[in-house]
Amino acid sequence: MRSWSASGSVDVRLPGNGAPLHLYDTVSGSVRPTSPGETARMYACGITPYDAAHLGHAFTYLVFDLVNRVWRDAGHNVDYVQNITDVDDPLLERAEANGENWRELAEREIEVFRADMAALRVLPPRAFVGVVESIDVIVDLIERIRATGATYEIDGDIYFAAESAPRLGEVSGLGREEMLPLFAERGGDPQRTGKKDPLDWLLWRAERPGEPAWDTSLGRGRPGWHVECSAISLRELGLGFDLNGGGTDLIFPHHEMGAAEARCATGSGPHARMYTHVAMVGLEGEKMSKSQGNLVFVSELRERGVDPMAVRTAMLGHHYRESWDFSEADLAAAEQRLKRWRAAADVAVGPDAMPALGRVREALANDLDTVTALTEVDTWAREALAGGGEDAAAPALFRDTVDALLGVRL
Repeated sequence: MRSWSASGSVDVRLPGNGAPLHLYDTVSGSVRPTSPGETARMYACGITPYDAAHLGHAFTYLVFDLVNRVWRDAGHNVDYVQNITDVDDPLLERAEANGENWRELAEREIEVFRADMAALRVLPPRAFVGVVESIDVIVDLIERIRATGATYEIDGDIYFAAESAPRLGEVSGLGREEMLPLFAERGGDPQRTGKKDPLDWLLWRAERPGEPAWDTSLGRGRPGWHVECSAISLRELGLGFDLNGGGTDLIFPHHEMGAAEARCATGSGPHARMYTHVAMVGLEGEKMSKSQGNLVFVSELRERGVDPMAVRTAMLGHHYRESWDFSEADLAAAEQRLKRWRAAADVAVGPDAMPALGRVREALANDLDTVTALTEVDTWAREALAGGGEDAAAPALFRDTVDALLGVRL
């Protein structure tokens, strides 16, 4: 599947190199150093395209874009992969409600998503991979899991037996009694008749009337949810890639069950060396979600004429591990902040920008502390606008720092 185009900042080279990136690892429950080799391998779970990307989605992909930028600044190549769930129950249900073809709905919303990501200057993944184009890869992984004896069938549906995952809980740290209600809330079917264990999860859904299906060695049908990311990530990045990520709502069951599938199929692990998750974005005290209907879409903000860099700046003002609520006041403050930065970047001379670059690098390497990073940018801008400094090269370095590390074009 076609990704979106990069927007220039990936080519900006800053003097020196940034510090090693430290991130909060969900598995260990601590901030620890990432330790990629020459090439850092990262996977982020993508959207189900039955609606355009809302700010919660955008915030998640902004965070992993920052990871990408900090790794690059530290001297690593980055191999970034993202999936797109272009066939799943929510998409089919929305298409039926709209009276349209599910493929056309998916294609339209994927194109909106691409435009949103490009406008926000999120660096594109090397591989942007859909489920529909990956059916053979997914079937192969399910066959490998089935060969271990970890599956069983109910009316042609293939389930992974939770008893075959002795490390279940390694990603989330949850016990069985904590898992059960979350499984029911997040796409599981714990009450289905015939299951050996309520936590057993669907790998393959046999064809139902009126639903899309593919002819495979598993029979006609389509994949379950979790196995798509296991299959795509293993093919594209291999076992034990550096970072797996998404929103906090993916910790369980999605990442937990994907990790179990990878261990079962390969006989080894872990699926990923680190897991990092992004807090939820809300609106008026409620989590922003499609089910709640309280969404703020990036595309709608753009249609209103809001500068995408102001949207990005507003999101940068919140640390990725802290939930926050979007507000028009927050956006207005970001617009004013961006205006000051742009004015500062246009001065003829300014204070030495190298110390500011170092402090921004230090803040981002410290678990993506964007709040501190923005404060450092504010400080340089304030001094420059006050007429401080005589360095003619400083404004350009200031501009490049904000561009390359924060992804904001001034």
